Amino acid sequence: MTDYRPLPDEQRDVFHEYVSYAFAPEEGPSESEYDPEEEPERAKLGSRRGLYPDEESADTGDDDLERPLCVCRHHWFDARVRGDIHAAPGLSAVATPPENRRSGFVRDLLRHSLAEYRDRGARFSVLWPFEYGFYRQYGWDTCNKRTVYECDPETLAFAADERRNEGSFSRLEADDYESLAPTYEAHSSAYGLSLERDEEWWRHRVFSSWETDPFVYAWERDGEVRGYLTYTVEEEDGRDEPTMAVTELAFVDHEAHLALLSFCANHDSQVGRVRLPAPEESRLLDLVGDPHDVDCTVKLGPMVRIVDVAETLSALSYAHLERAEESRAESREPVTLAVEDPLVEWNDGVFSLGVSSESDTTAVACEPVTTDPDATIDVGALSQLAVGYRSARTLRRAGRLTLDGSEERVIERLETLFPTTPTPGYLRDFF
Repeated sequence: MTDYRPLPDEQRDVFHEYVSYAFAPEEGPSESEYDPEEEPERAKLGSRRGLYPDEESADTGDDDLERPLCVCRHHWFDARVRGDIHAAPGLSAVATPPENRRSGFVRDLLRHSLAEYRDRGARFSVLWPFEYGFYRQYGWDTCNKRTVYECDPETLAFAADERRNEGSFSRLEADDYESLAPTYEAHSSAYGLSLERDEEWWRHRVFSSWETDPFVYAWERDGEVRGYLTYTVEEEDGRDEPTMAVTELAFVDHEAHLALLSFCANHDSQVGRVRLPAPEESRLLDLVGDPHDVDCTVKLGPMVRIVDVAETLSALSYAHLERAEESRAESREPVTLAVEDPLVEWNDGVFSLGVSSESDTTAVACEPVTTDPDATIDVGALSQLAVGYRSARTLRRAGRLTLDGSEERVIERLETLFPTTPTPGYLRDFF
């Protein structure tokens, strides 16, 4: 048996030791004395948790506190899903020392973490995996892809030619974060799973970095910030000239987008390449003079997981049903899903999804039932369906959604309840 609880401040050095070795094994277990006074503010965000031996099996030796078996950190995020904001804690820094591995402790840690999320009323959990297959076996799955563009700065020179000669750039510091927030909110509102940022996140995760703090520049028009970018200039192996590595690009309209691209182009005397992040899209390829001048790489993004199937599916917005003609007839017929969850028992069962309409709102009630299911789905695939990343038809083709029969009606019902989102998800924040 194990005991899951907050990691006390007295064991911050143990947390640092576990995480450092887990993600930088070439440096070996930490042998230097940990100094909490030197810990950067960005490392203090979130809540540390540890999995400990229970009282019967604990062996503290001469220490006042037993060492945890493994550790993790929770970030108490809120994220946008289908137009509404939902609690979606971020799981990070999952680390186990070598002597405790292959003993099932991480599984216990994840299970306890989900229980805490559930107690807090969270709807989803998100994470950036070190290995996708590892977390997929526990019910998390990919929630968006992302695009990375790379090109010579001269390739972006078209932006300066196309935009009107208006607006101005200024460099900002962390104290200026509030001026960027409206632009971030306007840009991120179009993308599912965008995080709500607070002051600490802006200061210690946007304006600062683990190694080199980024430069932050804003483009203003008519006295208001309409776009901004954060970037570093990096020396890279095998390249004679440095790379302008943009870490965030946000804008409210096409004119602001062009302004930011022209800003990058104007670094042609200083860098040999420009690297730009984006959602899963190819907009830049349609703007440049020759698309072959741009390297475009699509990468996997973070992973998502439903915390509580009944509560989460009941809490989602189904406003689109009000506009669907079929919402008045056969689409109101309930559909039952057998959900397979390898980690928590409250999700492992059969659930009924029934549509009800009261006044001007359309809601879906999800509750456990004992009837035979119309379809079977694993919780990771259901999570993708819920956030709009994959459709029911796509999941069926991939073997992640199976029907108890060949009822096309079930697929159509799920497609109506959970349409893919018109724009891709884009959780851009690393944690």
